Amino acid sequence: MKNKILAISLLILLTTVSLASISFTSAAGEGQWITAYTIRDGQTNQLLIEFDSATGVNRTVSPVLPGAELQVTFTVNVITSGPGNLKLQTGLAKSSIHTNSYWELTSTDYDLGSKYNPNSAQTEFNWVAGTFTMVLYGKAPATVSSTSKPINVVSLLGETSGTPIDQIKVSVVTAEMDQYLSLYQQQQAKLRSLINDGVNQGYIEIFTNVLNASQTAANAGNVDVAIALLRGLNVSNAPASSTMQMLFIPLIGVMAVIAVIFAILFLRVRGKVGYFQLVVEDQIKDLEGLTLRASKIDRSMSSSLESVKDRLKNLVGM
Repeated sequence: MKNKILAISLLILLTTVSLASISFTSAAGEGQWITAYTIRDGQTNQLLIEFDSATGVNRTVSPVLPGAELQVTFTVNVITSGPGNLKLQTGLAKSSIHTNSYWELTSTDYDLGSKYNPNSAQTEFNWVAGTFTMVLYGKAPATVSSTSKPINVVSLLGETSGTPIDQIKVSVVTAEMDQYLSLYQQQQAKLRSLINDGVNQGYIEIFTNVLNASQTAANAGNVDVAIALLRGLNVSNAPASSTMQMLFIPLIGVMAVIAVIFAILFLRVRGKVGYFQLVVEDQIKDLEGLTLRASKIDRSMSSSLESVKDRLKNLVGM
């Protein structure tokens, strides 16, 4: 029975890993027409994101949080003149600070034309070759899901085409998601360090699989589970010798248990929760024996397994 449960758990873990395709990107722009931009907090003037195609700068200093007042300064290079007008539009709400307008032209040598309306979320301007800089004032959505879709902060479109010529996209994340992203970056750096230090390949594979599983959990909206997975990787002394290989298979089982918990939250089927909880409790008992064995070989590993066991107990209410 236990072997079947472990097999099911491993299958769930491998499935979650194979589905991990999330990419946490804070902002994006092709840099062909919109050649540079900065996004600042409209209240504190703190720099959040900056991009410059000429210098290769593309960095996120701080995440965009729900309801944040934003000040977006961007430069548009109209490569060539064309028929009709170009369009600017934003997915941001009206700013509660700069209530008079969305758009503010800061360049003095570019004529936007008579159809330009700075107080509209979508406006048109002359399609004339040249370069200009503009400031957009807006407000990020007040409520978002744990993994919200990117917002089209600025979209540049042709007169008749509905497909943007260039865009500035920003992902608005919750504070919890921001915490996950920070932990994920830390664990990625730790994985690179483990690889460079020549840590046992079996441990590297486990570490990588858990990172991928955390991405899947976060993408499904279970950010708390994703954070728990990453925190479970906090092992101070990773195994470098063959002596610790005996712990790898049981450790995979431990990670599979965490995957089962993710499945419980992901499926959200009350009728199955009781069964899965019994499975988890049974695995916790096995983990107690594993912890005892590990304590005779490596106290650091034993302490880490004890921490994972306690987290599992808290999650199932033991």
